[in-house]
Amino acid sequence: MIRFFDFIFSFFGLLILSPFIVILWGIGFFDTGSPIFAQERVGKHKKAFKLYKFRSMHVNTKSVATHLANSSSVTKYGAFLRKSKLDELPQLFNVLLGDMSLVGPRPNLFNQEELILERENRGVYNVAPGITGEAQINKIDMSTPKLLAETDAIMTKNLTFQKYIYYIVVTVLGKGSGDRIKK
Repeated sequence: MIRFFDFIFSFFGLLILSPFIVILWGIGFFDTGSPIFAQERVGKHKKAFKLYKFRSMHVNTKSVATHLANSSSVTKYGAFLRKSKLDELPQLFNVLLGDMSLVGPRPNLFNQEELILERENRGVYNVAPGITGEAQINKIDMSTPKLLAETDAIMTKNLTFQKYIYYIVVTVLGKGSGDRIKK
């Protein structure tokens, strides 16, 4: 049932937001020359997939977990995208394709070995990664791998349709934040 709603919400979200997405893409083109950022992430059953976001950092920024990135890597436009969470909009394509869900554990990088082990031990990779979830609305990020994995495991085991809708609504209304960046 969740996959059905993921498909419907992402399809109509992309359809309705497409003019806005094009505008953000255009501004991003002038900001960095490469407005879309694609990065290999760990998906369901640890299968690799390409995650899409609006680029918020300079093109030559090293590919590391966000909490390890330096704040000087973020462009002014990128700071706006991150604060407003608009950098996540291209992930609706990932949801439409079935690589992600709207709600689930945030997909990590393959080099985040401690987090991978913690999540693997708790069965977190048995579900599709998501754009938002319990950890995101409570500002728990990948800088605390054990806490994040524990939170993700509890959320995935207790996810109902009502909680699925709740996570989406509170995220859209601005609760939570993305991963912290080093100052």
